[in-house]
Amino acid sequence: MDGSEAELTYSIASPVLIIADHTGAPDELRGRGLAQALAARLVADALEGEYKIVPLCPFVASEKRNHPEWAAAFQ
Repeated sequence: MDGSEAELTYSIASPVLIIADHTGAPDELRGRGLAQALAARLVADALEGEYKIVPLCPFVASEKRNHPEWAAAFQ
């Protein structure tokens, strides 16, 4: 957005497990829901790809608690 990027980083632990490490956005992009959109996409991809997420990132862990409907995507 506007030449800036938000990010969600992860590590592939196995063919069926990924570790969400970090979400971040530059100050000018904060408060626009971009991290939540990235977390939602991660969950959708996990459910479609039949793998599980380990939420080490505090934001992703928080989103997991806020969205009980996402439970199947998490280990």
